Amino acid sequence: MSNFVLGTGRGDQGFVVGMSSNQFDPRSHEESASDSEEELPLSQFFPYIRCGLCCGFLIDATTITECLHTFCKSCIVKYFFSSNRCPTCSVLVHQTQPLYNIRPDRQLQDIVYKMVPFLEESENEQMCNFYRERGLEVPKTVAVPPSGPAVLKRQRKESLPQPVFTVPPELDVSLLLDFVGAEKGISNYKPLERRYIRVSGDATIRHVELFIRRKMELSSACQVDVVCGDHLLDHCQSLKDVQNSVGQDALEDGLLVLHFGLVLPSQSST
Repeated sequence: MSNFVLGTGRGDQGFVVGMSSNQFDPRSHEESASDSEEELPLSQFFPYIRCGLCCGFLIDATTITECLHTFCKSCIVKYFFSSNRCPTCSVLVHQTQPLYNIRPDRQLQDIVYKMVPFLEESENEQMCNFYRERGLEVPKTVAVPPSGPAVLKRQRKESLPQPVFTVPPELDVSLLLDFVGAEKGISNYKPLERRYIRVSGDATIRHVELFIRRKMELSSACQVDVVCGDHLLDHCQSLKDVQNSVGQDALEDGLLVLHFGLVLPSQSST
């Protein structure tokens, strides 16, 4: 069994961690400490206590349940605005809402705070300053947490980590929006960054079109045609109706696939 002890000295590689492998050795404490305690540079533990996105020490450590890779909460939430795959291993986290498959890792965060002196105090101070500079009340959660036996007792009582986000029951349809291209003469538009969305089945194709227009910043001069399978969809059709009428042919890995293109109104009506 190994026992890690944080050292406070700084060397060329930063803080060091002492590791004793004879905590329960029957020999005397002096003999054991002199023979087997080894100091390791903190940098040796960087792969386990640093975020792969910001390269800083983990803050609000948050783990992806599909692959168990861990990042700062703010980093991974921001990353998932434009992707649904793990930034480390590229595993698919969730088809439409990857935020539903991340969990807070409080145990790892406690380890990081214990290994990196003053990190927790510095983070809390920065958060307090953030609120004060804007004239806002500092939340009660922004405080130095209790240490010692109280923390261990709280951790034992905690069951499985709760999800950071939950799926509202009314969002019962998962969409894959596939952009097939724009007609010649239409060029001033932004790419659709979020192809995977989860919406209510009561939403209509008109709602989908408005979403596409807003995200791609389309002008009123172009028209959005939405197709499912071989069917050109009408604006008044709900997604439930589309899913029921087209059937399994419209689904891909549980996603309702809608293809859309940009056309000029004068030519689409002919």
